[in-house]
Amino acid sequence: MNPNGKIPLLLLDDGRYLWESNAILCYLASDTEFLPTDNFLRAQVFQWQFFEQYSHEPYIAVARFISKFLGLPDNRKAEYESKQDGGVKALTVMETYLAEQPYFVGGRLSVADISLYAYTHVAHEGGFDLLDYPGIIAWLKRIASEPKYVGME
Repeated sequence: MNPNGKIPLLLLDDGRYLWESNAILCYLASDTEFLPTDNFLRAQVFQWQFFEQYSHEPYIAVARFISKFLGLPDNRKAEYESKQDGGVKALTVMETYLAEQPYFVGGRLSVADISLYAYTHVAHEGGFDLLDYPGIIAWLKRIASEPKYVGME
């Protein structure tokens, strides 16, 4: 169903499949307040989603996987350590932006926030101390306080 052989995968009512998390988020957010209709704001959503895929996830999610799910085995410690600088850089970019803005696009919750929230709220599991990022902590709390927020264990 996914030529890349990975999840997530969304089966649409008409039998078609959509894969890649950010594509799925944008599809599901179409015609909602979570995906702006303004061209510039929508491009900013994509900008942050590309940042998540290329500057955030490869460091924070991979470090988390090696630590939490593999138990930080000796043969992966060098790889784990090599992810720390990139993760800190991504968190610093986010912190700098969130020092001035409550959310990543248009001053309100969007799929850009949802994309970045996924691995950021568990970044500590990859060795990233979020106490160094008060803007990120405040942002995480804002998201968790959204009326329809559902946390996952």
